[in-house]
Amino acid sequence: MARIAEEEIERLKREVDLVALVEAAGVVLERTGADVRGRCPFHDDHTPSLVVTPEKGLWHCLGACQAGGSAIDWVMRRDGVSFRHAVELLRDGVVPTGGSGASRTTVRRLHSPVVPDATDAEVLAQVVDYYHATLTAAPEALSYLAARRIDSPEAITHFRLGYANRTLGLRLPMKNRRAGAEVRERLERLGVFRSSGHEHLAGSLVVPVISPHGVVTDLYGRKITANLREGTARHLYLPGRHRGVFNEEALGLGEVILCESLIDALSFYSAGFCNVTASYGTSGFGDAHREALVRHRVSRVLLAYDHDAAGDEAASALAGELMASGIECYRVVFPYGQDANDVAVAAASPRDALGALLRDARFLGGASSSAAAPSSAAVPVNDASTSDAPRQDAPKQDAPKQDAPKRSDAPKRAAPLAGGEEIAAPLASPVPPGPRALPAVAAQHDELVIETGPRRWRVRQVPKAPTPGALRVNVMVSCGERFHVDVLDLYAAKARAGFLDAAATELRVGEAQLRAELGTVLLSIEEAQAAAIAQQESGATRPPMAPAEREAALELLCDPTLVDRVAEAFRVLGLVGEAEAALLCWLVCTSRLSERPLGAVIQSSSAAGKSTLAEAVLGLFPDEEVVSYSAMTGQALYYLGETDLSHKVLALAEEEGASRASYALKLLVSDGRLSIAAAGKDPVSGKLVTHTYEVNGPVALLMTTTAAELEEELANRLVVCSVDEGRAQTRAVHEAQRRAETIEGLVEREQRRATRELFHDAQRLLAPLAVVNPHAPSLTFSDRTTRSRRDHAKLLGLVRAITLAHQHQREHHQLSLGGRT
Repeated sequence: MARIAEEEIERLKREVDLVALVEAAGVVLERTGADVRGRCPFHDDHTPSLVVTPEKGLWHCLGACQAGGSAIDWVMRRDGVSFRHAVELLRDGVVPTGGSGASRTTVRRLHSPVVPDATDAEVLAQVVDYYHATLTAAPEALSYLAARRIDSPEAITHFRLGYANRTLGLRLPMKNRRAGAEVRERLERLGVFRSSGHEHLAGSLVVPVISPHGVVTDLYGRKITANLREGTARHLYLPGRHRGVFNEEALGLGEVILCESLIDALSFYSAGFCNVTASYGTSGFGDAHREALVRHRVSRVLLAYDHDAAGDEAASALAGELMASGIECYRVVFPYGQDANDVAVAAASPRDALGALLRDARFLGGASSSAAAPSSAAVPVNDASTSDAPRQDAPKQDAPKQDAPKRSDAPKRAAPLAGGEEIAAPLASPVPPGPRALPAVAAQHDELVIETGPRRWRVRQVPKAPTPGALRVNVMVSCGERFHVDVLDLYAAKARAGFLDAAATELRVGEAQLRAELGTVLLSIEEAQAAAIAQQESGATRPPMAPAEREAALELLCDPTLVDRVAEAFRVLGLVGEAEAALLCWLVCTSRLSERPLGAVIQSSSAAGKSTLAEAVLGLFPDEEVVSYSAMTGQALYYLGETDLSHKVLALAEEEGASRASYALKLLVSDGRLSIAAAGKDPVSGKLVTHTYEVNGPVALLMTTTAAELEEELANRLVVCSVDEGRAQTRAVHEAQRRAETIEGLVEREQRRATRELFHDAQRLLAPLAVVNPHAPSLTFSDRTTRSRRDHAKLLGLVRAITLAHQHQREHHQLSLGGRT
């Protein structure tokens, strides 16, 4: 069953007038203080035993039935319906009346989105409209669209994207009624329902295929749940043969991008390329597509099939067919094993990344060259973008080449973008490759390895930061067993000329070709330097996240039982007991994203397990988010980089090892920043001058200690966690140690890596957002001692940490404050 957002449930409980709801059922209520009372309709009540508390939105029967709950519970008991049905009734403002609530109703009160006397085409359109309306109220579906980078409002509206959240059946008349039986039989015949009565695309993102005349010809469903039961299909269409062409109106532009799947087509469209359509898989290019290409006089097709064995084979076969029909064909080459959506998800700018691949598409042939086009032409390699493909797939260097048509041969019509902008056509036409930075296929420390066709360039001694006017590096270019290596300044024209002359002689290749490749090498080095500087300034060292990993992490963060899954993760990591302390420390570390993070100290005697607890907690956080030290000197923190600790976890193995830095730690926890003035030499004049060093937080602190008494000034700033040192805990630890030696223990150790990676990805998807607590003014706290001021701040900090951990399940708002958003 698709999840109903917790925010929606709380909103209904808060906004529904419970008194009016009860009175609508015929109950006469009389006020008694803050409550109202009446006779309970759920049993034979001779005294007013039903109590309604309007301020809390709750009701309770003090008599025989002892029932109670919120407005949702009232509708469920009153009308005999399910939880989801009750929510739908309240959403629509339907107030149930009549009856005693003893049995389930057989009459639907919700508005049916399907009109009984509509035609089949109209029924499918009504189903699409309903699914489209449910999408905006489904946070899990919206999160899925965002994770796949296909959440463009234009794409959602234009293609009428929807979400089958399993509520369509609740809004139809019951099947024991004539009208209900007829409409359900109709939907089953159309494939929307199965013979079991369930929605065919339940739990799926729904992408309708709509003709240029507005007729729904097919529905595609993609399950959005990461972990499906074995045997459950992730991709679904309506039963029967595929009908229609996705985004057929785009074919009128004369040039079309043809994808393997609808998700890939949506990726292009969301990135601004609207002349895109899709097959129904590698073998799903059918007669409807062929007829549409002819009818719209398409002259050029860019085949954007997946770059894998199946995609390459299908693209090659289809290219031969299209070229025989007089259509020019190009192959869009993705990195090996990837598709358009993979590229869009991984790119900082999907439009730039996909646009670059389209412009570099490989020409396969046209009407005059179709017979000469080799079947392997659809599998281009020897390219930096496909450097991870198996090398044995590469065509021989002396294979015959075909010249791509000049750009002036392209049609001259304008192609609108998804956002309404128009650019010179054809959108994404391939162009001769110009100078551009090729991606480094290997980068270790100060070394880059770049592949340009058959040649491999290795660059060493790359400076981390650019030096004005100079770029002195060690460069080796090789092709097979031949190579040339030298040290030169790439910014010096004379040095480049000498290198190219010697390399051309050694490799037996034209100097002009090497000159172009050396230019791309130079640009690659500059890009690598710029990326390193940007990464250092932002403190970002996060590895790229695959779409499946992002999807699994979002599913975890959107799970209402997130806290339970954190506790289960600690168990998988081998932590015995200490569930509350581990969860508390996890929240403290998560609070690093807050403007005022918390700090925690784990206190116990030696060998009691404090280090094990700390390691388990830090194991759920990615390495780039943790700065860990065993000990530090008094001024060590002052000389870190300005942003080295910003929104990070500072982990100290022992409080005693950081005793000399206790003053700095107090300031860092309280103020969120450190600043020190120190004397040093001016690099130009050599004179002593004052340098200011600043380290900015905020930072969450996690440390351990064996000290029986903590320093008061530090202890009252931190959350103190103790470790269970009882005999029962010791026995449990012994049992876990013995279990670790068994086959079950070996299996559990293998599961730990996957658990850590899942929680690492989840932490990477959390953002440092400001948290607003509207209930804060209603909280109370002890005021007997002045220390309670800091204890109260810790409590509020824990609330912020819990909210940050659940940020994908909370409402987000943008406020404009002082010109800042």
